[in-house]
Amino acid sequence: MRRGIAATALVAALAMTASACGGDDDGQTGAGGAGKELSGTVTFWDTSNEAEKATYQALAEGFEKEHPKVDVKYVNVPFGEANAKFKNAAGGNSGAPDVMRTEVAWVADFASIGYLAPLDGTTALDDESDYLPQAAASTEYQGKTYAVPQVIDTLALFYNKDLLKKAGAEVPGSVTELKTAAAEITEKTGATGLYLRGDDPYWFLPYLYGEGGDLVDEKSKTVTVDDKPGVEAYRVIKDLVDSKAAITDASDGWNNMQNAFKSGKVAMMLNGPWAIEDVKAGARFKDAGNLGVAPVPAGSAGQGSPQGGWNLSVYAGSKNLDASYAFVKYMSSAEVQRQTTEKLSLLPTRKSVYEVPAVADNEMVKFFKPAVDKAVERPWIAEGNALFEPIRLQMAKVLAGETSPDKAAADTGDAYRKLLKDYK
Repeated sequence: MRRGIAATALVAALAMTASACGGDDDGQTGAGGAGKELSGTVTFWDTSNEAEKATYQALAEGFEKEHPKVDVKYVNVPFGEANAKFKNAAGGNSGAPDVMRTEVAWVADFASIGYLAPLDGTTALDDESDYLPQAAASTEYQGKTYAVPQVIDTLALFYNKDLLKKAGAEVPGSVTELKTAAAEITEKTGATGLYLRGDDPYWFLPYLYGEGGDLVDEKSKTVTVDDKPGVEAYRVIKDLVDSKAAITDASDGWNNMQNAFKSGKVAMMLNGPWAIEDVKAGARFKDAGNLGVAPVPAGSAGQGSPQGGWNLSVYAGSKNLDASYAFVKYMSSAEVQRQTTEKLSLLPTRKSVYEVPAVADNEMVKFFKPAVDKAVERPWIAEGNALFEPIRLQMAKVLAGETSPDKAAADTGDAYRKLLKDYK
């Protein structure tokens, strides 16, 4: 990740040539084209999932009603492919979108290599004081703003109310209670207690936070993932699987987890608001009231869940910056966020939207908003997204019995120090 200077120079040149895949070059390169009639094409890469994409496409294309001379080209890009695909397109000066739905950890990464246009002073930033402070924090890099908050989220414990009731099990508030509940569930219903994502390091964070740990300490520039809490977190996930309180899979974890939960094969999983619509489509959740949501189980040192979410960013080489800024403003507006919440139960990033009755009364919003308020902010550094891969590799090894929790934590820390040259 230590390639910022050369890459920034490269993309500065790209922006000068303005050769993105965006719309017609009609000279719109100002701070938002105030007073101009917008035209041309805005290519939008949306990274939402299968259950969400139809809603996002309809919302995105609604921009055309406000700006009839603008053609919005909607492209759904799978989340797992989007980061690398954008970097390849932007770095190769061919095929990058004008606007992209960026995961919160991607913003500093993309900005550090010059692929995003600064939004300060543009129409993209509208009523900034209305944004939740923790959501806005992920949009900034080295004193400039490179994105606009669209959705904020965190992980929680999803549970099948019917299975827990049949087992006579309480909703677990801790990992210890989870193991007890899992044993009761398996004995009384035959289902497994928990599906544990073994292929995605984001799902490791509640266990790390629960043991009192974190990835790094930004203030002191210290790697902390290999401290005792990191060792304990690896030990906890291994114990959950070994004790048969949980099942896991090192590949295709998302689909396996969703299918296992929706079919009743497992009674619980950790997941976020983005999974709600898909869960409701499952056989066991035709009655949406069967879905329960609770805080992630606490570890030995407390309870913690990571702050996640999605932002909207503009490609630095866009040929239609004014229309792109206006599109970002539209997609992050209070009205569009309201519709997103009403249709998908996703959490808005604007404070004012929580005052809308339909949003305030949404059962999932009622739970997830307090959870988001207590979520742990991840390190908003250029290398933030790259911190996940070492954990993914070590999780697989620990769960397969190929390495010990102690060595997994130590190897994760070593990988971090190679990545973060100025951290100790």
